[in-house]
Amino acid sequence: MNTLSSLEKQQVGLRVPKYLLDEIDEFTKTYSVNRSEVIIEAIRSYVETQKENIFYNEFEDSIKELKTA
Repeated sequence: MNTLSSLEKQQVGLRVPKYLLDEIDEFTKTYSVNRSEVIIEAIRSYVETQKENIFYNEFEDSIKELKTA
């Protein structure tokens, strides 16, 4: 669970390719969400996916080690 302090937002700057920003803006208009919400969710989803991939890769490596031991 996130603490109140971990939910505090901090401004960051980043450069995004124009075509991608255009897609994000079209999405925000279609679904009535703001740009920051879309980008935050995309980053959160990416980080979670990477964590899962690392976990499963380490798990598979452990299984392989057990089989060869």
